[in-house]
Amino acid sequence: MRVLVTGGAGFIGSRVVERLLADDHDVVVLDNFSNGSRDNLAAVESHSGLRDVISGDVADEAAVAAAWQPGVDVCLHLAAEGQVQKTLDEPQHALRDNIIGTYVPLMEARRHDTRFVFMSSCMVYGSADAGESLDEGSATVPLSVYAATKLAGEQATLAFHHTYGLPVLVLRPFNTYGPFQKASQEGGVVSIFLQNSLEGCRHRVFGDGTQTRDLLYIDDCADFVVRAALAEHVTGEIVNAGTGRETSVLDLAGLVDGNNSQVEHVPHIHSQCEIEHMLCDASKAERLLEWTPRVELEDGLARTRAWLAEQKEGTLS
Repeated sequence: MRVLVTGGAGFIGSRVVERLLADDHDVVVLDNFSNGSRDNLAAVESHSGLRDVISGDVADEAAVAAAWQPGVDVCLHLAAEGQVQKTLDEPQHALRDNIIGTYVPLMEARRHDTRFVFMSSCMVYGSADAGESLDEGSATVPLSVYAATKLAGEQATLAFHHTYGLPVLVLRPFNTYGPFQKASQEGGVVSIFLQNSLEGCRHRVFGDGTQTRDLLYIDDCADFVVRAALAEHVTGEIVNAGTGRETSVLDLAGLVDGNNSQVEHVPHIHSQCEIEHMLCDASKAERLLEWTPRVELEDGLARTRAWLAEQKEGTLS
């Protein structure tokens, strides 16, 4: 199949591209490189199945039309403004990139009757009680502008399905981590903590550190996205992906360093948007896609640490 991946140079997008190419699909990438990097595609840049890497914006009708090359069978829409702090400070970027930037490719998909897969986020759910798992029927209570725009993208995607019969799918992966994720404050907590550990720095933990997350390794996430995208029998569905394991920020720090001696508690910079507890019920993905995560957290941490150490050594040599 020929697959268009928007945001295909990003952290998750680039791993999805690798997986598609490994499965012998043809891939076209559309990315404006605001968050992604061509370096993320270095391992596949000479692959014969990578048909094109286009620099363009998903809110730009001309760029999206140009990327919709003849024969595109599926659009995986992963492009988004995902930096929560940026969306708080400048919400207009999230509104443009995540809402208009979803409608534009949706309209192009409708013109070509192309299967459209929308990459949403677990952040659309809002907080649950500790130990309470979230399934696709759980209440959606977006606590941030980012989450609200993701929920709007979901609704737009499903509306095109119900109104025009467009074959669509909505995916809600939980907190994904692994190699190629940024280790800056715009990255994820796993990469930040591992980078701190490698550099001998303290972990700045917002609040008391009892907030929990369901941490999904990037290879498992990419496997989920590709399986779901190519499975026509899940058309019109919303599907979660996660491990079913809840890990607190303090426990994560302990796993990274062996103890919590490096933790420094600091006031939360956007406490109004903090989700206290997130635990995924991925039974629907298991039932419909025969998908279950394979990488345990401890193994995923070791793999990510090794990759970050390699990058650090490369910058010093």
